[in-house]
This record gives sequence, structure tokens and C-alpha cells, in this order.
Amino acid sequence: MAYLSAARKGATIFGGLYAAAILAVMIPYIQTQCVQVYLLNNTRPHPTLVLWYALHDLFPLNQLVLVLQFLHALKIPLFSDYNTPEKYGLAPNKTANLKISTADGELLGAWFILADQFYHSLPSHSAPPVEHVGAALKARPTVLFFHGNAGTRAFGARIQHYTTFSSRLSANVLAIDYRGYGDSTGTPSEVGLARDARAAWNWLIDNGALASDILIVGHSLGTGVSSLLSAELSDEEIAPKGVVLLSPFSSISKVVETYSMLGIFPLLRPLASIPRATEFLMKRLIHKFDTDKLVPRMKGQIIIAHAGECGSRHPGTGSQDRPTENDWDIPYTHSEALFTAFLDPHLPQMIALPPHLASLSQEQWSEFTSRAAERREAREALVSTTEIPKFGTLHKFNDGKRTVTHVQTLHGGHDYVGIQEGVSDIIGQTFGFF
Repeated sequence: MAYLSAARKGATIFGGLYAAAILAVMIPYIQTQCVQVYLLNNTRPHPTLVLWYALHDLFPLNQLVLVLQFLHALKIPLFSDYNTPEKYGLAPNKTANLKISTADGELLGAWFILADQFYHSLPSHSAPPVEHVGAALKARPTVLFFHGNAGTRAFGARIQHYTTFSSRLSANVLAIDYRGYGDSTGTPSEVGLARDARAAWNWLIDNGALASDILIVGHSLGTGVSSLLSAELSDEEIAPKGVVLLSPFSSISKVVETYSMLGIFPLLRPLASIPRATEFLMKRLIHKFDTDKLVPRMKGQIIIAHAGECGSRHPGTGSQDRPTENDWDIPYTHSEALFTAFLDPHLPQMIALPPHLASLSQEQWSEFTSRAAERREAREALVSTTEIPKFGTLHKFNDGKRTVTHVQTLHGGHDYVGIQEGVSDIIGQTFGFF
């Protein structure tokens, strides 16, 4: 007991110092003073610190937080030539480079990629692809794709998504760079990205697409954007073909809480011993992207896909074994949480326990365990689970109005779960591409 007490005390002290350090470096004055001391005591200071000090007054902390959350300054590939998508592997005259205007005056860079089936039906490929947009939208469904943070629409992993959608699904693809990304104007924000998504949607409709022919697909940060657009459209009783969330998060705050550097070192774990320290930091997040809170507003068919090496525990079954992590950026538990959020309204609601379990009566405990058993049985009856050898596990339920599907793959990591043929086939079968 003495050892545990000492360990607890040590963890508390360490957590306190860690929290104090985090809070301290959030204060511009302390940042400046620390760097000044370093520069004065080092005849050959690191060039990065010298540059940081020189730019500090021009780059306030709130701007630093913005950059770290969206990583829009990482314009990878560098010096991208958006007018020449062929440079990044797309077929000649298959992709139109566009500019899309938003409601608040920003100009978004975008690519419209013709579906393979339509592209190969053309008598020649000499005409600019922009001339075929209207006909392509009428001929084949379209994937409206929202990418993750960092990089641009020319990033290699994103190109692979476009080619997968245009070939495997034979769908047109509209891919945008949000404000502040690529060659788009403006500065990113949660509200701004939602406006960008609606501008892209409106562009498709204005050019002749039917809402029922547009599949909204988001990856990583793009799942938050996709969910915002889906909720907005549902509020207006507009029904797209459906929504696909690839490597999604339940909320940005939960990502920060669960993030581990290199998949090993939990970023905020040292703060756990300090009451309300993590909560305090979470409240400082400006752009929250609370996808889990949007679930009640999202209508229509939904697919959630995430990489996590499958164990015997699956959403909706109540089994306790844990899968192995395959996504080092966003844990698969975020997808489980979202699937459960869609499922929850169709299950018996749990009884709230009192704040102090010591005051729990035998009658309350019996009622709680009984309700938990009812809920588990209801989940098992509603959710179908299919093991697909060497690929992963498929969970789905139908509430009478729509099907919600959770695909948990063995492979794919964070960036490539969506380009797996198995995932594409599930998308194609669910949304009628085949």
C-alpha cells in the first residue's frame, strides 16, 4: 500500500509539472523569455529557434494552434501544377482543373475527374474535360470527396482514391482543396470548411447532377466536413446517395485525448492525474468537429470504414476482446463510437448510475444489470456480423429506413483503408454502383 501511495503521489506531481509546462508554453510572454534566455546563452543557437524568435510577434499562438490543427501550410506536393493533373498519374484530358466560389467569397481549387466508363466512351480525348462535365454528371454517379488535413488534392494517397472511385465504381469524382489548402484562398476554420463543402455540392447540382447521384465521401478530417454537409442537407430534406466515412473521428477533442505519438506514446496521459486538466485544455479547442453530435441529424445510408486488426469484439455484440490497432492516427474506437451512436436510439436506454456507487442500492444494481442484458440482446438481434477472411469484419443494421454499415479492415492503416478493393466493393454494392 505504501508503494501504491508513493506511486500515486509521484504520478500526481509529474502530471502537475507536465500540465504546468503545457500551460506555460501557451503564454506568449513565457515563450519569448525562454527563447531569449536560450539565445543569450548559446553562441551558436539552432537556426530554427532563431527563426521562431524572429517571427514570434508576427505569428501569435492562436495562429499556431490553427496551423497545427489543419496543417494547411504543408502544401504537399510542393509547387503543385494543378493545371496538369496528368503529372500526378491521371489520364490525359480526364481531369478538369476548376475554381469554385463559396458563399463568403473564397475561391476553391478543385479537380473534376471523369468516370472511367464515361471517359472510355468518348470518341477522342482531345477536348478539354471541362466540356464533358454536364454529360458525365448525367451518365454516371459522382463521388464528392473531402480529404484529410495537410497536403493538397494532388497528394499521392488522394490520387489513389480518385482512381479507385473512377475505375472500381466507375464514378465521377469532385475533389476540392478547402480554403487555405493548395491553391484555394482564405484561412481554414470549421465554419469555413462547412461552407466549402456546400459550395462543392452546389457546383455539382448547378452543373446538372441529381442529389440522389452524389455520394459524399470523407477521409479523416474530411469525415468531419462530410458529416457537417450531410447534417445540413438532411435539415433541408435533401437526400444524397449516401455518406462514407473513412478513418473517421468522433470529435476532435476525442482525437486529442486518444492520440499517441507513433502509436505508442499517449499525448495527454500524463495529465490524467490532475483533476480537470484535460478538460481545461479541451475547452481551448476552437474547431471541434463534433461528428458524434451530428449523428441524430444525418439521414440516409451510411458506411463507416476503419482499419483495426479484428479481434472477437465487434460493435453491437457486447464481446470484450479488443482488436489490434492498425490506424496510428485515429484509433478504430472512434468508428465504433460512431456506429454505436447511430445504433443507440434503437436500443433500450441504460439506467443512469448515481455519482457515488457506494450509495447504489441492491434494487438499483439489479435494475441496471437487467437493462444492460436487455440492451446487449437487442444489439445482437439488430446487428448482423460477417467475418470476411483475410479482409476484416462487416457489421450492419437496418432500422427500417436505412442501413448503417461498419467495415473494420485488417489492413489499410489510416491513409489507405478507402482504396482497398474490398471496401470499394462494399460501397458499390451498398449504394448501387454495380
